[in-house]
Amino acid sequence: MRDYVISCCSTADLTKEHFEKRDINYICFHYELDGKEYPDDLGQTMPFADFYQAMSDGADTKTSQINEAEFEAYFEPFLQQGKDILHVCLSSGITGVVNSANIAKQILEEKYPERKIYIVDSLIASSGYGLLMDDLADMRDEGKSIDELYAWVEENKLNLHAWFFTSDLTFFVKGGRVTKTAGFLGGILNICPLLNMDFKGKLIPRFKIRTKKKVIAAIVEQMMQHAQEGEDYNKKCYMSHSACYEDAKAVADLVEERFPNMKGKIEINDIGTTIGSHTGPGTVALFFWGDKRVD
Repeated sequence: MRDYVISCCSTADLTKEHFEKRDINYICFHYELDGKEYPDDLGQTMPFADFYQAMSDGADTKTSQINEAEFEAYFEPFLQQGKDILHVCLSSGITGVVNSANIAKQILEEKYPERKIYIVDSLIASSGYGLLMDDLADMRDEGKSIDELYAWVEENKLNLHAWFFTSDLTFFVKGGRVTKTAGFLGGILNICPLLNMDFKGKLIPRFKIRTKKKVIAAIVEQMMQHAQEGEDYNKKCYMSHSACYEDAKAVADLVEERFPNMKGKIEINDIGTTIGSHTGPGTVALFFWGDKRVD
């Protein structure tokens, strides 16, 4: 029997079946749709297609992070079972959830001084966060200790790259990430911004690219520039999308063609309701292991 658990937030954007198969525990964020609250439970309560259709139809969305009381209630049963905990949080560059997790950790360490509770700021989001959890599950299954996993994730998390593009600026304007003027001009000029997550885990616009075809080529080019071992990249690669599977598949096909030594086929997941509340439909994200993020 394992003496520790690995855990994350539902914003790692893998499927419920994937988490269960890999024995990765998770706790759910929350969101509101037109004032009604739902759990971000991997599409179980509300299918992703319905969620993104509601957004397209004009529904208002709002998200809320997990608070310290929820973390305390979630963590304590593991500690009562005599298990240590390694919990990895959604990037502090886009949410303060790591602070809530650390408050719960401090409270519970006083009650269970013999147990270890490690809290990690992933500095990543969506299925890139899921890829990080999958690699931790691989190491756990190889027999590594919780201390070894904690040291590894802190040392290597900035080697995980996250690149995004969107073909619909509506929700980036609504959320204040793009000005109304820029959004209007972007729509006229058919601009698809290419963004990535910097070394602080913040989402940063990097390039303004005209047409979807060109941005698909550009996101793959970023992988060519940054992937470990270049074209000989031999690790996993994950993707996620918000109601634009065909765009994600076009990227995946090109990546698999350019990186023939990649470990397995690309796994394409849905962007969940928390992150999707801010991106809206039309966003594609690519995640891979590369050089260390330094800006």
